[in-house]
Order: sequence, then C-alpha cells, then structure tokens
Amino acid sequence: MRTTLLAAAVALGLAGPAPAQGVDTQIRDVIGGQIEALRADDFAKAFTFASPQIQGLFGTAERFGDMVRQGYPMVWRPSDIRFGGLTERGGASYQSVLITDQAGEVHLLEYEMVMTSDGWEINGVRFLRPGAFGA
Repeated sequence: MRTTLLAAAVALGLAGPAPAQGVDTQIRDVIGGQIEALRADDFAKAFTFASPQIQGLFGTAERFGDMVRQGYPMVWRPSDIRFGGLTERGGASYQSVLITDQAGEVHLLEYEMVMTSDGWEINGVRFLRPGAFGA
C-alpha cells in the first residue's frame, strides 16, 4: 500500500528542469495544509488536498485516513518537516519532503503534484532512497 498512498510516482533520478518560480510555494502550501489537517485528525479536510484520482481510489475520507494512519504514520504525526527540491517530469511536479517521525526516524518522501481546475493537488506519495533529498 505504500506505493499507492496518494498514488505511485516515477524515480527521482529522472528529474527534469525546475518549475516556474512561485509554484514551489503553492505546492508546499498544499502539502503543508494536508499535513496540518492530518495532525488535527481532520481527515475530511486532508482528503480535499488529494487529486480526483486519489479520491476515487479511496472513496471516502475515512478510508483515506485509515490508510494514512496505517501506512504513513510519519505523515500523520510528524515531529519535523523539511522541503527539498521540486522537479517536473511527465506533466507532473514532484516535491521531495524530509519528515522526522515521533521516534526520531527520518523518512524521505516524494509527493507527486498535479494541477487541476481547483489548483495544485496531491496525486501520489512514495518513499525515496536516502541521498535523494533536494535533487
């Protein structure tokens, strides 16, 4: 299920050019907004940051919340979040995020972001190998 959280993405090593200035702030705001909603156990709000594809995959905010709690506890209850590089590949933008969990373990994640009629939305999250942060 880890490769399915918010959907699978492509390897970070295939990174293309950086996106236009200002997009990085918008994308970070979306990711940060979802994480804040998760911290507050507001799974209905967190679900609104997901793309239509992800919403269709999970169907309800409750099922989405269950998946996050079980498969991505570091996103549900992070102790620290740091944003790395933002790249574009294949029509999507990819934001690397370094998350430290409550036990102090560090996790490197990559968020696949897509532009929809509602703005930037999260279309996938996957775990990355160590050393890929900020690429």
